[in-house]
Parts: sequence; C-alpha cells; structure tokens
Amino acid sequence: MRSGSHVRVQTAAFDAGEEIAALTHGRHDVGAVATFLGCVRDLNEGAAVARMTLEHYPGMTERALEEICAEAARRWDLLDTRVVHRVGPLEPGEAIVLVAVSSAH
Repeated sequence: MRSGSHVRVQTAAFDAGEEIAALTHGRHDVGAVATFLGCVRDLNEGAAVARMTLEHYPGMTERALEEICAEAARRWDLLDTRVVHRVGPLEPGEAIVLVAVSSAH
C-alpha cells in the first residue's frame, strides 16, 4: 500500500521524532526508515553565521519538492515520503529540512 508523499513548507520549528512517527503510524508494512536532517551551521566557508533567512515562492516551492518526491518514488520502491522544509529566519543549531522515507526493506 503506497501512501504517497507529504510535503510542508513552514516557518515553525518541527520535531523530527514526531514526523518520523507520523510517517510510520499504523503501518505494519514498513521495514525501513531512512532520514536526512539538515541544520544551520555556525560557520560557512570560515565566516561566522549568526542567522540566515530562507525565502521561497509559495506554491512553486511545494510543487518542486513534490516533483522530487515523485522522482524518488519512480526510482525506488518507497512506501511513503515526508518532507518538512523551513523558511524565514533561522539560527545556528536549528533544523532546516527533514526528509524521511519508508520502504518495506
């Protein structure tokens, strides 16, 4: 049973554990979960970073992420995909993006 992808672009912080739990909730066909968590660093090419601001085009950003999820589903036997991407001002140590996928193996 494929569930598809869930993509969100938001300013609010997210809890990676809650997102992974939502990815697998009620599923007994999931045998593997792979994740990527991107975070803001305090240095970039030797220069200190106090804050960064990510801008986006509402609608266009979500469509682009959905297309990436669809391509991944064509290439690999995924059950579900969850992407949460933050925008707006972010400080070092904060999570920027979570990509989580589930599969049978």
